[in-house]
This record gives sequence, C-alpha cells and structure tokens, in this order.
Amino acid sequence: MANKFIVAPAPHMHNPHSTQSLMRDVILALLPALAVSIWVYGLSVLYVTAIAVVSCVLVEYLIQKFLFKGAPTICNLSAVVTGVLLAFNLPSNIPWWIIVIGAVVAIGVAKMTFGGLGHNPFNPALVGRVFLLIAYPVQMTSFAQPVGGEYVDAFAGATPLAALKAQAIEVGDVNLLNMFAGVMPGSMGEIAAAALLVGGLYMLWRRVITWHIPVAVLGSMAAFAFVVALAQGGGDALYALPAFHLLAGGAMLGAIFMATDYVTSPMTPKGMIIYGVGIGVITMIIRMWGAYPEGMSFAILLMNAVTPLINKYVKPRRFGVTSKK
Repeated sequence: MANKFIVAPAPHMHNPHSTQSLMRDVILALLPALAVSIWVYGLSVLYVTAIAVVSCVLVEYLIQKFLFKGAPTICNLSAVVTGVLLAFNLPSNIPWWIIVIGAVVAIGVAKMTFGGLGHNPFNPALVGRVFLLIAYPVQMTSFAQPVGGEYVDAFAGATPLAALKAQAIEVGDVNLLNMFAGVMPGSMGEIAAAALLVGGLYMLWRRVITWHIPVAVLGSMAAFAFVVALAQGGGDALYALPAFHLLAGGAMLGAIFMATDYVTSPMTPKGMIIYGVGIGVITMIIRMWGAYPEGMSFAILLMNAVTPLINKYVKPRRFGVTSKK
C-alpha cells in the first residue's frame, strides 16, 4: 500500500524548483547589481535595501497573521524579492518613511489585496514605485552624488534620460562605457547595466527565466530608437543611439527582473514575445513623447493588465490535437 497511483487532472508536471528556491536565485542574481550600487553610492544603499526588505516582510506577515488569520508564508522569500526590487527602484538618499509607504502599497495593496503570491495581476514592486513617483515626485527624482568612480559632469545630478529630455546634454556628451559600468546618477537599479546582465545570465543558466521577454523588450526598444533616429535624420539627440536607451533608466532592470515575473507575465513563448515587444514600444513612446523621461515602469504595468488577454488568445496546441487543414 506504500505505492499508490494518484489520479489527478492535467497538467502532470514535475519541477525541481520550489517558490523558495526560485526567489533565492533571483536574490543571488541581484547581488552583483547591489554591489555596484554600494560602490557608486556608498553604504546608504544597504540602509535603503534593509528598510525596504524588512518593511515588505513585516507588512506581509502582519496581514497574513491578523487579517487572513492563516499561516505566514514569508519563508518563501517572495516578500524579500519585492523589497529588494522596490529598493532598486528608489534613490539611495530617499527618506526612510517613504520607503515604508512604498512597501505598504507594494505588499498590502498590490499583492495581499488580491490574495497573495500567485494572485496579484500587477508587479507589486512596480506598483509601489509608481505610487511613490506620483505621490512624492521631488524625493523620487532627487539623486545623491556618487561616491565611487568619476562622476559624469554633463549629467549634473540628473539621470541621463532626464538630461536628454531637457536637452541639457548632446549625444557627444554621452559616455556609453561609463553608463555600462554604472557611473551615472539614477535609482539603485538603474546604474548597474553590466551587473544586471550578469544576474540575467545567471537566471538563464538556472532556468529561472527564459530569453523571450528580455530579448523582446530590449530588441524592440533598440529597433524603435533606430527607426525613429533614421526618420529624424539622426540630428536630434533624443532619438539617437539605441544603445543609450538600453543602458539608461530602468531598461535592464525592467527587462530582466521586473517584466519576467511569473505571476504577471504570459505563460507561452509566443505570448512572452508579444508582451515584451509591447513593453519595449510603450517604453520608447513614453520616453520620446511623454511627460516622464522614463517609461519602463508604466509600460510593464500596462502590459501586466494585458497579460490575461494574451494568455486567452495565445495558447499552445493541446496534446493530441492536430492542426486544422
């Protein structure tokens, strides 16, 4: 009687990964970017990250314990990942109480209101970030001066995207190598393109994510920038250098770590590509013609809302069903 046949509805799948192991791999993948942020901005990065993580974990625990009256699930590390990603979307000099508010919105509103992990339609960290950007625009766009490395004087405290938007710099002032290495102002997750790519390669190796969404997001952004620059004759700095758009702002963080969230992204490879292209195009439209210099957060949240439609109309062929002639 020890061995029993278990009859259950499809799908019948076995995967060695657990929620905790997946979240642990995401945390490990974020460590190189965290290290670069510490080198650029100093120990204040650890301060912001610690407050964000502790706040997210505490909010989730209290809601599950006293409102849901169920067993807390903070050990699956999903709240820790949300806290780190929220911190990566914040300046290193932001007041602590704004971080706590962002954590309450991210976990309490965007995640637990819908029933917790696996039920939230929008990425919690991005909901927290967008709320803070709208509620506290000054604090969310005031960036500390870097501590490590040489600072790019042309940016003068503004992010590269904001400087280009205000026409404060020209294409010739942009140092792509510095941007790739992280020597530029911005939020903690915007200034470490090289480190984020290393983390992305680690997650690909561990099969935490697939290539479809990151390649679709970054590829569509580069193609969009190239086509518009070509149409403009390459004379306008805002439309030039597709590589600049890939290295500036939250492109790498969004494409690799935010858009690939299991819960809020499509399930099929074809759906992922449609989703990623949508994010890339919307991001570039906002960057070039919108009021904000950055559009990645808004683009991902908009495509999060479209994900149920993509899952409904882009489905894999059912097993045993032949194609129509």
